[in-house]
Amino acid sequence: MRISSSLRKIGDQIEDSVDTVTDNGSSLLRTVGWISAGVTALALGVVIGREIRQRYKFNRRTPYDFYAHSGDQAQDVEFGVGI
Repeated sequence: MRISSSLRKIGDQIEDSVDTVTDNGSSLLRTVGWISAGVTALALGVVIGREIRQRYKFNRRTPYDFYAHSGDQAQDVEFGVGI
């Protein structure tokens, strides 16, 4: 009787410690999951915002933007090539 009751107490203690570790582990995984979801949302926002801004600027061009380099002489020299 003493052996079975002591084994039962040890088993209960092991179950309690496993439950504690599982709770801490699941909260850690939950925290990491929320952080990764937040970083993903931030990255998507940056990429989408940049694309929208580029399209907005492209559609709002002025005549000066269209003809900004119309009078430039073409240079036949390639820089960075040679010696």
